[in-house]
Amino acid sequence: MKEDFLILLKERILPYFKTGESHEFGHTERVLNNAVEIADSEGGDIDAIKIAALLHDIARIKEANNETTCHAEEGAKMAEEILKEFEDISEEKIKIITDAIRTHRLSKGLKAESKEAKILQDADRLDSLGAILIARAFSSAYLYNHPFYDEEGESVIKYIEERNKKVNPENFNTKKAQELAKARYDFAEQFIERFKKELKGKL
Repeated sequence: MKEDFLILLKERILPYFKTGESHEFGHTERVLNNAVEIADSEGGDIDAIKIAALLHDIARIKEANNETTCHAEEGAKMAEEILKEFEDISEEKIKIITDAIRTHRLSKGLKAESKEAKILQDADRLDSLGAILIARAFSSAYLYNHPFYDEEGESVIKYIEERNKKVNPENFNTKKAQELAKARYDFAEQFIERFKKELKGKL
């Protein structure tokens, strides 16, 4: 696959993303980078992996607008239609890509079967850990006026703690992603511990 294909595909899908959302196109680009890094160690159809990463969240706005109940299911349908616009993508490759998109969502708990689907799941979940998790949590807190820390109610630190429990290294499919997830998981845990110490003036 020629590199300019990805450029054309990116231009084609940019209207499906909204700046300022937690899943804006910056998230897609990070997932793409994660996927390439994992695939370098784990193998798989790298072209299918790159395309699936680019297209995995194209239905996020539809879900936010209550036009669909699952952006993964709808995104797979949209991805198939978009890819059929390009003559140089085989039906077999489209199926690999759409299957990966359909099963990528963490909250659905779906099992990824192909290597490409496992890598996309892992790449997406990596963006829910570490420094990115912390940055997104504080950004959301600003939008929704949540406190930094509250022992009883909703807070940034509580969200980070709960997310870190849910998306831990054991949730990942591939060995490479488990290694990357462990480093990010540990960073967030260290941040939580230090934050609480500074909050109480004990550091």
